[in-house]
Amino acid sequence: MSKSQKSRAKAEQAKGKLKETAGRAVDNERLTAEGRAEKTKGDARQAKEKIKDVFKG
Repeated sequence: MSKSQKSRAKAEQAKGKLKETAGRAVDNERLTAEGRAEKTKGDARQAKEKIKDVFKG
């Protein structure tokens, strides 16, 4: 996994988790949903990079 893609995936996951937590804290469903979506996007990016690594190796 390239370092830039790995760090980007981790950043998206962290940002999503933060938004989701903040949304729950202030009872904002839209913010919670946005956070969940960002976290999922980061998870998907990370999975994609892991699959690339499997086929490279």
